[in-house]
Amino acid sequence: MSDRVRVRERTEADLAPLGDLLVRVHAHDGYPVEGVAHPRAWLTDPGFLRSWVAEHDGAILGQVSLAEPEGADAVALWSERTGRARDEATVLSRLFVSPGARGRGVGESLTRAVMDHARLHGSALVLDVMAKDRAATRLYERLGWERLGAITHAFDGSPGVPAYCYVWDSSTR
Repeated sequence: MSDRVRVRERTEADLAPLGDLLVRVHAHDGYPVEGVAHPRAWLTDPGFLRSWVAEHDGAILGQVSLAEPEGADAVALWSERTGRARDEATVLSRLFVSPGARGRGVGESLTRAVMDHARLHGSALVLDVMAKDRAATRLYERLGWERLGAITHAFDGSPGVPAYCYVWDSSTR
């Protein structure tokens, strides 16, 4: 299936089906830990620079966004480790794939779209991922992302959950 998956820039018309998909993803595996009550707002954060969707035969299978580095724990950790300015990185964010489409290269296709964009613009990419999301960590590591360390991802006043920070630096590729 992955050779027939089309990755393209997200449009306004994609937001309603993505909101429905987000709710299904959350019910299936608890991701995301926040934002499900207001999917459109979660998908259209003002800090997003670009977003892509994966589709097959007109069905939306998943999405990913590229965000500014403001406030991201992974950016702070990366900047501390490398001594580089925080604005030299962007954040891979809001990646999710339909449970029925997993294991078919959809997440990889979306991740590679963001990596290709970063390579074109000479940017480092960072992200954080919940420690429980083992399939995601395997994907990032297989694609050459480097684990920077562990953090606690806090949300909605919770004490937080364990997460890992990763970097993929296009300047070293």
